[in-house]
Amino acid sequence: MPDQRTDETLFEAYRRGERAALRVLIERHQTELMRFLTRLVGESAGAEDVFQDAFLQVHLSADTFDATRRFRPWLFTIAANKARDYLRKKGRRRMLELSAPVDGSGNGEDSPGSFVDLLEIDVPAPDARLDAQETSALVQKALDLVPPLLREILLLAYFQRLSYVQIHEELGIPLGTVKSRLHAAVATFAKRWDEVSRSRGADE
Repeated sequence: MPDQRTDETLFEAYRRGERAALRVLIERHQTELMRFLTRLVGESAGAEDVFQDAFLQVHLSADTFDATRRFRPWLFTIAANKARDYLRKKGRRRMLELSAPVDGSGNGEDSPGSFVDLLEIDVPAPDARLDAQETSALVQKALDLVPPLLREILLLAYFQRLSYVQIHEELGIPLGTVKSRLHAAVATFAKRWDEVSRSRGADE
């Protein structure tokens, strides 16, 4: 029978010496965290390396975890930091594709849609002649033009679904900065999307 304890209770048990509790946490978050990291670093092999580094850091930082906070945002923030380190070493800035389905499972009836849908911004609809692959390539091109700092906010807000307060707590930046940075990120993405869309039209 699966362990019914909360993440926070499990991690507290691990800190008290219950070694098996960490294995439960790894198995519980493996699928979602691997999907997150694969999109972030752009390759499954790199995602696996980052996944291992993230949980090693969880182990090393166990004593510093604030038991009054939620475990999942802390874990994903550690993973995002490790992914940034990985990308920096690789000299790459691959980020998630905002046109990919949020749940990563496809476009079923229950799918909440894409990251672009979630942004709820006035992005011009793709030309009807564009297929999904072309649209994805355009979205990625626009995203590549967004500064990494703003891309990170989009990632935290729309992939991890963290609230303003949670982003403020995890990144250690003022709440007002979170709001203004996310607003700037959305506006910048919309502008870049318009630019790449117009550029494609001019090339035809």
